[in-house]
Amino acid sequence: MVVEACDVADRGALAGVLGAIPVDRPLVGVVHLAGVLDDGVMGSLTPERVGAVLRPKVDAALNLHELTRGMDLAAFVLFSSAAGVIGNPGQGNYAAANAFLDALATYRRAEGLPAQSLAWGPWADGGMADSLQGADSQRMRRSGIEPLSGEEGTALFDAAETSGGAALVTMRVDLTGAGAPEPDDLPDLFRGLVRPGARRPADASASGAAAFQRRMTSLTDDERAAQVLDLVRAHAAAILGYAGPSAIEPDRAFKDLGFDSLAAVEFRNGLAQATGLRPSATLVFDYPNSRALAEHLAEELRPDSPTDDEAVGEERVRRILQGIPLSRLRDAGLMEVLFELAGAHDEPANEAEGTDEPSADSIDSMDTESLISMALDGSGLDDATQGM
Repeated sequence: MVVEACDVADRGALAGVLGAIPVDRPLVGVVHLAGVLDDGVMGSLTPERVGAVLRPKVDAALNLHELTRGMDLAAFVLFSSAAGVIGNPGQGNYAAANAFLDALATYRRAEGLPAQSLAWGPWADGGMADSLQGADSQRMRRSGIEPLSGEEGTALFDAAETSGGAALVTMRVDLTGAGAPEPDDLPDLFRGLVRPGARRPADASASGAAAFQRRMTSLTDDERAAQVLDLVRAHAAAILGYAGPSAIEPDRAFKDLGFDSLAAVEFRNGLAQATGLRPSATLVFDYPNSRALAEHLAEELRPDSPTDDEAVGEERVRRILQGIPLSRLRDAGLMEVLFELAGAHDEPANEAEGTDEPSADSIDSMDTESLISMALDGSGLDDATQGM
């Protein structure tokens, strides 16, 4: 066995290594396993961070493809990642790099060259997933993805060789049993694997959020604040992998609990689904701990005062009516409608004048504000109708 150190993304260096292979012991296969992680939400990905992740995947694979194209290879295997197939929060750069490997394998097959891209799920005991922190590991498990053991991984590698597919997803998925993930936590690609009858309605569904909001309106301010605090602590514990809500101290800063940008986005999305509100993406930075956040959400969920609503509605009607001349209201037959709405439709006619018709002078002599106040408030109805 000969071991050579080489940066495969450096085309010149790779060409030198390949050129030194003895003719009597030719290269018969390529297995490319390189990968680099630099996770972050899309807004944080700079060209440098994207380039650092793409270089060992894209540049190296392309060099291997071009420099071995004229060789009689029996195998050309690229270690890709399931992130390029199902997506993964915070791995936009890594997903793009691996999607390229899948496309390259498909292209080589179309050209009549040997190629296979294996989109691996996480490996346990030494895989790249070992570097994941608790929150990231919990997020992955909630999506139904379990780490592969070394024995399972090598067995899948052997099975892939006999399958004949150019691009395969090789991973372990558990969508059943006591630890089965909620349907809403599954990647879109997996949802078709769950039978509709087996799906459980998630508390975070639209109907669940509506029911939650209705329940909040029936509580006192103190009760509402307490229940929202319980909700916030439960979501934080689930996302960070804590044992339960009691492990989340209400006054402990989110940054000290272990929140990063990815966890913050997932936290915000979970609370939005559960409450029906639309909190900002910077939620954990705007409100530094569970108590402060719960107080904010509880205030958002507090029902509006009926008195305030009525005042707003009355003011709107008043502004509309003030813009209409009284003569137009009378000609359109709306004057009597206003009095009927105000409860004056049963008042007796003016007996002194001996007629059932209201006196136009008694109405026309009133200013607009007085008439509107009389109709909306009911004030002065007795005096006005006695003069009609």
